Amino acid sequence: MPNLKDLKNRIASVKSTRKITKAMQMVAAAKLRRAQDAAEASRPYTERFTAVMAQLAASVGGSDSAPKLLSGTGGDQVHLLIVMTAERGLCGGFNSNITKLAKVHAQKLLAQGKTVKILTVGKKGRDALKREFGSYAVGHIDLSAVKRVGYVNAQDIARDVLARFDGGEYDIATIFFARFENVVTQHPTAQQIIPAKFEQAADADVTLYDYEPGEEEILADLLPRGVATAIFSALLENAASEQGARMSAMDNATRNAGEMIDKLTIQYNRSRQAVITNELIEIISGAEAL
Repeated sequence: MPNLKDLKNRIASVKSTRKITKAMQMVAAAKLRRAQDAAEASRPYTERFTAVMAQLAASVGGSDSAPKLLSGTGGDQVHLLIVMTAERGLCGGFNSNITKLAKVHAQKLLAQGKTVKILTVGKKGRDALKREFGSYAVGHIDLSAVKRVGYVNAQDIARDVLARFDGGEYDIATIFFARFENVVTQHPTAQQIIPAKFEQAADADVTLYDYEPGEEEILADLLPRGVATAIFSALLENAASEQGARMSAMDNATRNAGEMIDKLTIQYNRSRQAVITNELIEIISGAEAL
């Protein structure tokens, strides 16, 4: 049974931890509002941009003049997995859920005899994949110095991805990130960005348009922007998901610390009462002996 001093030190230590987790929860809550607003504000543009691209891609179809970013290389042997996670931990299962989805996808491709290459964005994803898939890593992008993710960061990542595609390093590129729903729920998502893959919505606009210049020229200009837009949207969704997951994790940690303090306090009081009782017994026994 621990002595009173040990129990007192443990209670003080847990109280200090609770102060830290509470502070981290409040910081995450403040950052979440801004990150959530940015993610939600980007969705209408991304959805409309994707709808226009889908309409252009449908009009071009499988013609020989279609841009390479749309038609692909003609093969699917080499896959580039772009795993986007946070630079920091202490955010629950946010990072592990994304890397778990990427691992399952990579294992499935390897079982089919495909070649897998991994590009990580965020230290936590790199660390989680290093042990099992370290030999498949082809690069890492560090955003730890970036205080607030912007479109310029997405452009830098897109340039790297597009340069690798132009160099013939891979056939298909897929990004992995967490789509934000609310503080409690973030959905790990895999999205193919090269070659561009569009799903026609049920309520899509069926109006026919004449484009000037032609659809192929417009697509050739917009498809690289589409890659950057998809990456930027994923970065914003990740930023909101990270803060939401951290806020939830720190709230749980704060409550757990409070419960532990209560249990330790009860144990401390019982031990103290036992010590006092023993002292009283010794005093009474001594008095009776006299």
